[in-house]
Amino acid sequence: MRALQRYLARTGVGKLSQLTPRLISGFLTAHARHVRGHQVVRCAGNLRVFLRYLHRERILPKDLSRSVPRGRVYQSAAVPRAIPWTDVERAVMGIDRRSAVGKRDYAILLLLTTYGLRANEVASLKLDDLDWRAVQMRIVERKAGNTTVYPLAATVGDALITYLREARPECSDRHVFLTVRAPFRPLVYWDVSQRAAWHLRRAGVRIPRVGSHTLRHSCVQHLVDADVPFKVIGDYIGHRTDVATQNYAKVAVHKLRALVIGEAEDIL
Repeated sequence: MRALQRYLARTGVGKLSQLTPRLISGFLTAHARHVRGHQVVRCAGNLRVFLRYLHRERILPKDLSRSVPRGRVYQSAAVPRAIPWTDVERAVMGIDRRSAVGKRDYAILLLLTTYGLRANEVASLKLDDLDWRAVQMRIVERKAGNTTVYPLAATVGDALITYLREARPECSDRHVFLTVRAPFRPLVYWDVSQRAAWHLRRAGVRIPRVGSHTLRHSCVQHLVDADVPFKVIGDYIGHRTDVATQNYAKVAVHKLRALVIGEAEDIL
């Protein structure tokens, strides 16, 4: 409703009684340029309810809810918002690791890019999940309901040790990542996503909805480009179904290119 209010103000409409089907269509078209498909569908549904209310209260002489189109969102229609791996490396290596925040954020971004973890999985990581003797890391209670054990990469392990020894505040809380200022508390998922977004923007990455999931998508895309089987990728990053992983086949350019240069006829 706030978006509708702003649109009406820009178009010079001062009263709700002046609403017309043309204005409604123009609003939805303008709104669709800034949000995702499912958000447009949700907006249209809310708008229909609002228009029926205006008609019931006799603010509008006609029920204009029927003039609101019913959109549809198709499964796997979107393209994953991965960024080039060079941008990922520039964002990670550009972190100033001389400060406590830098040491913490460096370890966080390495977890996001190396393992394709979700923001809540990084935020939920506890000291007990790090098995230093076995050189392993355990991610528990994932979205798919499973637990994954990863080998702890040397770079990631070194970053975690540096953070724990030199930057993590002394606190009884068992979560790995904490705020750097008192009162100390564990980071939550939006803290992780915001820190990832900050470093990506600082590295010059300009895409819609930049955040921690951008790095997750980029990790998967990096594995796809390396010809890792989709089943292996899905198990590695904790996808619930194969469909979620196969969505990345749409941007496997090096594989699609082989189809358009002549081999597709033999396959068909």
